[in-house]
Amino acid sequence: MLSKIIEFLGLAFWVEIVTDNPKCTYYFGPFMGAKEAEGAKSGYIEDLENEGAQGIAVTVKRCKPSNLTIFDEDLGESINGKFIPTLSGQLS
Repeated sequence: MLSKIIEFLGLAFWVEIVTDNPKCTYYFGPFMGAKEAEGAKSGYIEDLENEGAQGIAVTVKRCKPSNLTIFDEDLGESINGKFIPTLSGQLS
């Protein structure tokens, strides 16, 4: 219950991962604290690396993402003109 309130207020911590290839921003969370998010980020990085992502930059921060996956369609690669994430660890 408390975690839902913290998330609603935008006080939850999230792991933000930006990749160069594909050009994407991913958000994983929410987490009650920065320490919890820091502990979880290696699993998300490993998942992205297994999916072939390159140029990975990771930040743990307080935010309230409106989308968990953001594709830069103008700069990224596509399959049949569409971007389709296949991350097994991503929440939806």
